[in-house]
Amino acid sequence: MDGRDTHVDLRRIGLAAGGSVLASAAWYTAWGTRLAELDEAYAGGGPPAAWVLPVELARSAAVATAVAVLSESTGSRDPGSTARLGLGLWAAFPVVLLTGSVVHERCPGNRPRSTPATGWSSSC
Repeated sequence: MDGRDTHVDLRRIGLAAGGSVLASAAWYTAWGTRLAELDEAYAGGGPPAAWVLPVELARSAAVATAVAVLSESTGSRDPGSTARLGLGLWAAFPVVLLTGSVVHERCPGNRPRSTPATGWSSSC
């Protein structure tokens, strides 16, 4: 560290976290039925427990904060470069998680089956 203060805008963190939770809600509203067909763990239906929303907001705020700090520390000042950083992280992390689960969780043949994106975790 070179002693610089890293500044993050908490309003933007909150907006990003809220937007992420809304996008997730829209995704599961649209695809939740299909997910329930792919994995019985999701077949219960009904609304989520009351504690889920604050947890999801906190998780999303943690990711938004990490992107903001990385953006600030790498000198990405404009929205375009920050969006590219966020998009790159968004694409990279699932790839790392998926390949790790395939390699380390003893999936048949150590390769994923051909499944829709929403059912990748059921490929093992």
